[in-house]
Amino acid sequence: MSKVEMSEIGKSLELIVGPHEKVSRLDQYLKEKLSSLTRSRIQKLIESGFVTINGQKVKPATKIKAGMKITIFIPPEEELDLTPEEVPFEILYEDEDVAVIFKPAGVVVHPAPGHKTGTLVHGLLARLKNLSGIGGKLRPGIVHRLDKDTSGLMLVAKNDFAHQALVSAFQRREIKKEYLALLYGILRPLQGRIEKPIGRHPVHRQKMAILSGGKEAVTEYEVIKYFKKATLVLAKPITGRTHQLRVHFSHLGHPILGDPTYGGLKTDLPRPERLMLHARKITFIHPRSQIPLTFEKEPPSDFQNYLRLLEP
Repeated sequence: MSKVEMSEIGKSLELIVGPHEKVSRLDQYLKEKLSSLTRSRIQKLIESGFVTINGQKVKPATKIKAGMKITIFIPPEEELDLTPEEVPFEILYEDEDVAVIFKPAGVVVHPAPGHKTGTLVHGLLARLKNLSGIGGKLRPGIVHRLDKDTSGLMLVAKNDFAHQALVSAFQRREIKKEYLALLYGILRPLQGRIEKPIGRHPVHRQKMAILSGGKEAVTEYEVIKYFKKATLVLAKPITGRTHQLRVHFSHLGHPILGDPTYGGLKTDLPRPERLMLHARKITFIHPRSQIPLTFEKEPPSDFQNYLRLLEP
């Protein structure tokens, strides 16, 4: 069977695995056939039971074999509302091309299933007159992201010229970011460089992991302060992989405190209210004026209060 087009969404489809198929995983096989769907969308369809093999529910990593009958139902994606809303964030700088904003912890950057309203994008639409459209309908102005429970500085593009320039600058690693991260345990040495490739976890698809075939990921750090059972570090991601700091420090045995995904919930320390990660500083070349700009924002009160709680 040839590749499935978007016009077939909302219908049940059947695929028979041919004798010479090279792809072994179910999600990879369907990505080849359902070219208009993203791999994450395909994995969600499988996990939600919309994909069966010979009438049985399966997993994304299920190995396929010749002769298997794969049945897929592709429901239409639910429309997400992009009505402007009042969402908590602070504008530190704004001109005709860019804005620099502070995102509090707890705010999701853009709409997605499970987060249909109250995102940063809804708030940007309410407070900024113009946003670039390159990011698509659901991500206007968004050139990079912060995790929901990470606080800190973000760049927003207000037109397509700025958006393209900033994305290119990120790709060339010209935009520098610095984070404050509170790690579990005593990290040694005082300075270091972590070079471990990161990719999607082969089993837990919502997680990232250190993988030999993953994408290059580099993090530099320096220790700012030691506590009895924790270390405050200044982290500088050289690359920008998903969950990079969380995965790298967890790999060292020093997960970021408050991180439920990568081992940051520890019983021998008070439990923080959220992930103890803050994007404190960002430096970039303005896309139009070519003037270097740097912005800093110290962590909010919840982060500061937790640090005081750890003081002897």
